[in-house]
Amino acid sequence: MNRRLLATWLGTCLLAVLARAQQPAPTDHTVPLGAVVDAPFTDLRWQTRRLRELPAEHATVLFFATIECPLVQRYLPRIGELARSYEARGVVTAVVNVGAGDEFVDAVAEVLGKAPAAVFAKDFELALATACGVDRTATAIVLDREHRLVYRGRVDDQHGYTGMRSKPTRDDLRFALDEVLAGVAVSVPTTEISGCKITPPAPVAAGKAPEFARDIAPILQRHCQECHRPGGEAPFALLDEAQAKKHGAMLSEVVQQGRMPPWYGSSAHGPFVNRRHVTPAERELVRAWFHGGMPSGNAADLPPPRALPAPGWRIGEPDQVLEIKAPVRLPADGLVPYQYLVLPFRFAQDTWIEAIEIRPDNERVLHHCNLARVKIGERFSQDGFITGYVPGGDPMVLDPGTAVRIPAGSALALQAHYVTTGQPEQDRLCVGLRFPRVPVQKELQVAIVADFRFAIPPGAIAHPVQAQRRLRDDAVGIGMFVHMHVRGRDMTVVAEAPDGSRETLLLVPNYNFDWQQSYRWAPGQRTFARGTRITALAHYDNSRWNPFNPDPAQTVKFGLETSDEMMYLFLFWVAQQQALGLRIDPRTGLVQ
Repeated sequence: MNRRLLATWLGTCLLAVLARAQQPAPTDHTVPLGAVVDAPFTDLRWQTRRLRELPAEHATVLFFATIECPLVQRYLPRIGELARSYEARGVVTAVVNVGAGDEFVDAVAEVLGKAPAAVFAKDFELALATACGVDRTATAIVLDREHRLVYRGRVDDQHGYTGMRSKPTRDDLRFALDEVLAGVAVSVPTTEISGCKITPPAPVAAGKAPEFARDIAPILQRHCQECHRPGGEAPFALLDEAQAKKHGAMLSEVVQQGRMPPWYGSSAHGPFVNRRHVTPAERELVRAWFHGGMPSGNAADLPPPRALPAPGWRIGEPDQVLEIKAPVRLPADGLVPYQYLVLPFRFAQDTWIEAIEIRPDNERVLHHCNLARVKIGERFSQDGFITGYVPGGDPMVLDPGTAVRIPAGSALALQAHYVTTGQPEQDRLCVGLRFPRVPVQKELQVAIVADFRFAIPPGAIAHPVQAQRRLRDDAVGIGMFVHMHVRGRDMTVVAEAPDGSRETLLLVPNYNFDWQQSYRWAPGQRTFARGTRITALAHYDNSRWNPFNPDPAQTVKFGLETSDEMMYLFLFWVAQQQALGLRIDPRTGLVQ
């Protein structure tokens, strides 16, 4: 070999080695049967967990999936049935999403829709796939009680790439699982798999990194600064380059994982006008900027600063502010019973309000608060519910021409849930009201779909609770809000029209008690015929797997404390044919 040819050959080898070094580690096909398996992954609450934490007494089943793989789609319902039928036998089944481009919330929704009894796991870095020696989707893994790998292969032999049998001739996964539970060796521990090849996460593209001024600042303005600003709900600001660089690693992680900006509704249903979403291209820019050393770029490329709301009332300056007479005083620690407070004002006449905001003067201690209209002398009741204050929520701001009516002789009452901070605290609540500027045509209505009689058994990993209600008028939907406590896992809302047609309105596959948001339709776009039945189906995780479960050994029923549970869907609507034509005094909220 001459020198020139040798140099070319060496250069080619060197490039190959460098390219290989930049690629994520390939799946380890050498993981032997009998190996003890453990690896980290991300659960549906974006918590980092390990396989050994799964509360499996006798066996664990893993099924590797992506949203688009056709074989996964065919087998997911079967995996869901297996999860349900084997749960009582001490088996935990997890569906592991390995789709590098799959949206996190949509991946959770896919599992919830077809296998609700299964645990969801997201394998961002393919650590779990590598630990199990898996390189194709639709692969099933069985681990015994010591987490030894005892089966790796297909679910059964019914489905292939291009064809299918009318029924399987061998249920490989069930046979393997039954043998493990019987305490005998798995007779057929490996089978061939016809799943889709798993694609590792793409390496950061070589070349010039994105720049803060030109590429990152506009993304922060569009998606982050609404909350990440002084007076916003986020714990730190992201208004300039120094702040972004300070949190660069975390910023890259949460954007890449779909954790921020927060949004918990499946994209398959809606659409909702308040949906927050970072595009795949924007995510890649943030990731590449961080891994490229976070270059500043040219300051001349910075966009003009975003106009942000001034600290204070989010509804604008109220026309009337009602404040409780004395502050609520809180102990340093322990549980604080719900506080019931009546605002010191009697509405002598029917009063119309187009915007309402509940405002604490100590945000650290107020977890959530409900506002209801009550008759003088009556107790707080959800029947008079108007709006609430929740983590991640917005104040009620109605479209022009729609308003809340406070009946004559009523008052406004608050149900406040406080938390302790380790030191004595106090808080004084007030409520701001803004009156309509245009004639009121529609009165806001709230349909509450709830169950108060459920009992969630100890250890249940996906206990269903369902409730329904019919709409009494032809209605125009405004939006929805769901509420559960820390065992609440997901909720699906379905509308069944009088003709029997059904439509899923909302799927919240990974409910978050600490970030509760509304789901709003575009004005006038979502209509329902009179008699439409609204059904809400929720699942609760009362198992040891739920990291926020106060006590998995307890049967859980409806109650006000966080250690109890709730199941609420609030559907906000107006009557389609209503045309009140009321002219309102903007100073008082009274009909002129």
